[in-house]
Amino acid sequence: MATTSKALFRGAASTGSTTLYTVPAATTAVVTNILVSNNAASAATFELLLNGIVMAKTVAIAANAMIAIDLKQVLATGLIIAGLASAITVSFHISGVEIS
Repeated sequence: MATTSKALFRGAASTGSTTLYTVPAATTAVVTNILVSNNAASAATFELLLNGIVMAKTVAIAANAMIAIDLKQVLATGLIIAGLASAITVSFHISGVEIS
């Protein structure tokens, strides 16, 4: 059984709900950390969903700020992480471990 630490997603948010990560076939993923940053001069909001279940709903993030979410969430093959934000200046960095 191989265990690989990796960035599950790193990039800018979309203003509509978008799949950020899908657990590959024959793999279990453990999400360990999510960093959300806002690189704009004005506040924004973001949402995160784990397999359709809201984890963070309309969370405010200040201008030029970062929010760190520390968690240990196990996702089975085919499950997804989705997200969106009120502005494309918001970025997500999702770290975790894949076990295959």
